[in-house]
Amino acid sequence: MGDRGEPRLQRRKIVIAIDGPAGSGKSTLAALLAKRYNYVNIETGAMYRALALRAIERNVPLDDADSLAALARASQIELVPQPEGNRVLLDGADVTERLRSQDVTDAASKVSVHPAVREWMVASQRRLGLGGGVVMEGRDIGTKVFPDAEIKIFLDAAPEVRGTRRFLQNPASEAPAAAVVAELHARDQRDRARANSPLVAAPDATVIDSTYLTLDQVVARAIELVDEKLDKLVTK
Repeated sequence: MGDRGEPRLQRRKIVIAIDGPAGSGKSTLAALLAKRYNYVNIETGAMYRALALRAIERNVPLDDADSLAALARASQIELVPQPEGNRVLLDGADVTERLRSQDVTDAASKVSVHPAVREWMVASQRRLGLGGGVVMEGRDIGTKVFPDAEIKIFLDAAPEVRGTRRFLQNPASEAPAAAVVAELHARDQRDRARANSPLVAAPDATVIDSTYLTLDQVVARAIELVDEKLDKLVTK
């Protein structure tokens, strides 16, 4: 009881931005970091997939930027934290399982190239991240959504490794492993070549190449980065 009345040191809540290509393990890392620090895990990819699902359901062409942007403005996408991970609600309906389907994943990559759609998503994501205490993963978080994020990680791996991981994540898929790798190559090209918010590591991001690392090693490196930053930001 001798320290009663003394100011208690508290760690400031920060924004942890994790970017990287498809299949690099961003979602897994984000979920583990959010659990460790009791932060909210904001899955931007799930938000794009939810919009893609709505476009599929409404037969909106994936190359019609104006209609997609209007659809985004008319849709309500919510991320509801659960012990096992976020549940995704689209206009109140739980679509979490449906978003894992290959057709939705492929459509999300095409939907996300449109500047008007990305602008709407960026504004939504910034609102979700106000006040810190969030882990946000995607492809332009550290460069576009939160360029001032306290922690920026760019998680990468060789395309063949990422393709194999994605294939093993969905054993029920009828697509052969080679086809999954080919689709990742195509998706990488779309993400890196788009004019608006291309996939690129922020200049001040820490690049973690997980090609030859275990998940535990990746997580340990990320925790090291976060703890170091938090220790520097301790306030009374």
